[in-house]
Amino acid sequence: MKFMNIKTIALVAVAGFGLTSCEDFLNKPTIDNYNANNYYSSDVECLSGTSYLYSSPWSDFTRPCIKVGEILSGNYYPGTNPYLDFTVNGSDPDIGSMSNSLWSVIAHCNTVYNYIKESDGPSQAAKNQTMGECLTWKAVAYFFLVRAFGEVPIIHDNSEELSSGSYSTVVKVKKADIYEYIIMTLEKAIEILPETPMQAGRIDKAGAEGLLAKVYLTKAGVTGTINTEDLTKAAEYARLCLAHTNHGLMEKYSDVFRLANNVNPECLISWRWNSNNNQWTDQSFMQSDYAPKGFSENGDTWGQWAGMSTDLQEAFGIKVLEQVPDVWLNNRDSRLKATMMLPGYVYEYFWTDKGGFDVLKFIYDDQYNPSVEIDGDTKKPWLVSPTGAWPVKHLFGDNADHTAGVGYPAGRMANSLATPLLRISDVMLILAEAKVILSNPNSPQAASTTDTEALDAINAVRERAGINPLTSVSFDDIWKERRLELAFEGDRWYDFVRVSYYNPDFCVADLKAQKRNCIGNGALNKIYENYYKTGDWVVPEGTEYDNKTPAPVVEALMSEDADSHKKYFALPMTARDVVFNPNIASGAEAQHVDVRSTYSY
Repeated sequence: MKFMNIKTIALVAVAGFGLTSCEDFLNKPTIDNYNANNYYSSDVECLSGTSYLYSSPWSDFTRPCIKVGEILSGNYYPGTNPYLDFTVNGSDPDIGSMSNSLWSVIAHCNTVYNYIKESDGPSQAAKNQTMGECLTWKAVAYFFLVRAFGEVPIIHDNSEELSSGSYSTVVKVKKADIYEYIIMTLEKAIEILPETPMQAGRIDKAGAEGLLAKVYLTKAGVTGTINTEDLTKAAEYARLCLAHTNHGLMEKYSDVFRLANNVNPECLISWRWNSNNNQWTDQSFMQSDYAPKGFSENGDTWGQWAGMSTDLQEAFGIKVLEQVPDVWLNNRDSRLKATMMLPGYVYEYFWTDKGGFDVLKFIYDDQYNPSVEIDGDTKKPWLVSPTGAWPVKHLFGDNADHTAGVGYPAGRMANSLATPLLRISDVMLILAEAKVILSNPNSPQAASTTDTEALDAINAVRERAGINPLTSVSFDDIWKERRLELAFEGDRWYDFVRVSYYNPDFCVADLKAQKRNCIGNGALNKIYENYYKTGDWVVPEGTEYDNKTPAPVVEALMSEDADSHKKYFALPMTARDVVFNPNIASGAEAQHVDVRSTYSY
């Protein structure tokens, strides 16, 4: 949280970043020295002076985004890790990075918003566009904060906090009030954002409406029981978002995540990285963390020791120890191949200069992959995930792929692949879920409906994936569909948080039943190597999933709501911030704030 650094953050927010990019809205003049009070004096300055909000302040959140969103939720296996076994505490460096980044975003947005609001130079259209972006990004940051940590403070205006000296004594605010503050912020954003953004790729009215639908869906259970008015609002704003004709599903699922489609009609809100400007915090390094060694010729990938979880594979219907490769090679769900690398897959959009990326050839052919791993005992090449499947999302390929996508090569730990945070398919599933739960708000997990609007929404997602439409839709259908559609996009944990507000037992049981452990590199290597050399899929006797490592004590990351007395998921507050301000400790009492009468924009 680092409230001691708010003054520094506020100044940095308007200090300027030198940006260059082939994408128009990321173009920004290099500015060495200027008075921030005078900078936002034209349309060009407003647009260029807010473009960095799509990247730099978020940089330290990129690793926690996956660790919290995907490891905690059971989608990703990283080996020994506190997020895997629920032993993470307030001293964890990624918890600190996450908190620092999110509060930094809020400080930047508050400061830039006020400068633009007070400026007389720009057109009203440019002011509305950029102030709306500030408000939406601020809402995104608070949405992550309240779902991650539970009760947190409200910092509405950094300059007021600094002038009053209250930044070291702020108190936590109840979750319901935080959600109301986010809603109020997004309502203002929707009021002023344009239908069509002034530059392609920037946030527009549909993006704020889609986010507000997701906020209402989450808020609906925050008191411990379902609030049907919130669900009705979730459906209403989802409907408004989906009505915009400039947004819709991409025809092909995998195309959503390609460099050439950094700007596309499906992605409503995205982090937008630019590796061509030598600004470390403005470029993505996610491929380095998740791609296996040798995937990039820059020597900057080290994700071979992790993989997509066995549980996620089985959610897609894949069991590598019980099935033959034809099951996944002929799987109708196009999201499977676009989410995880399995033996036999060839990707036409990676390594395009080499005719495509062949997973098995990459593991075993040292001519195809000079960085192939050599086993110390057998002296044979092997490079296999401990779960048998590496992730695909957040990967761009090699330098030729990067150049083809954006016009310039990648750097070391530096690429320009956008990171989607909110997509049209997510909004469709929000609409479907709201309608399903409204059919049985007293027992949401048992709810189902044949409502046409709910079916149309979920079936649009399913049909794009290549799987059969449903004739009725249940909560379980949506619970699974969200997992498959949004896997490895940093979102899954927050589904557990949302449902834990009103049904913690369902969430605990689901997490404890997962297959979160590994199969083992050595066992899988024998199977994969034999398949590569002979075409036969043979599982040696005794090869099995690790059932010996017990399920995590998931209750370790639960707090009790002071009003409903129900347990809900919440990460511990950062230790160093609690030392600085005990009012924000996990056990400290949160205050009720009437945000509508206390704050205004």
